[in-house]
Amino acid sequence: MTSGKKWVLLTSLLLPLACLAAPTPEPADAKALVASLKRPAPARTPFAEARFMKVLDKPLVVSGELAWLGGDKLERRVDKPAKEVSTIADGEVTQEREGRKPRTFSLKRAPQLRILLDSFVALLGGDASRLDDAFDVQLGRDADRWALTLAPRDPSLAKQIVSIQVYGSGNQPRCMRMNEKDGDTTIDMLGDLAGHMVAEPELADVIAQCGGAM
Repeated sequence: MTSGKKWVLLTSLLLPLACLAAPTPEPADAKALVASLKRPAPARTPFAEARFMKVLDKPLVVSGELAWLGGDKLERRVDKPAKEVSTIADGEVTQEREGRKPRTFSLKRAPQLRILLDSFVALLGGDASRLDDAFDVQLGRDADRWALTLAPRDPSLAKQIVSIQVYGSGNQPRCMRMNEKDGDTTIDMLGDLAGHMVAEPELADVIAQCGGAM
């Protein structure tokens, strides 16, 4: 499994689901929304992730906590079904799994992680310019609800990931979805919604939960 697959999460800090409204081209509106998402570091949120893969009969489900520690430092702690901590800091990725030796490799070996890092940091840092450098950004709105669709600009990343979507309400992102080129889909439920993830979720049910919460 590639490092991009393992860190499909980083996307994890980013996404559900069905279109709320037709994307609108006003860049100023998207920039204002991204600015409103800014959080002081450290910013932490519970998450529950379901990864739907064509090669598996059941989705892979994990849960734990996502954290932006400031700057380009990210942490993803998985508590269930097994303990694991993945971090990006100082240009390196470190994975620590229960009962195994830590594994560290340079972020330069995985340029796709660099772009996902940019997106996560840009959202929590309220940095619309950085987000725009990495993605073509489109915004859809329906009253207080919104949907950001991010299409990777980097050709190598675009070969793996079709789009990342962030859905939320007000200044709170609630769900994240990553659509991969091979048809696999990963959805992260964030904050209070994380507790709504069941052991063996159906894709349609997760989509409905995320959309219904907004």
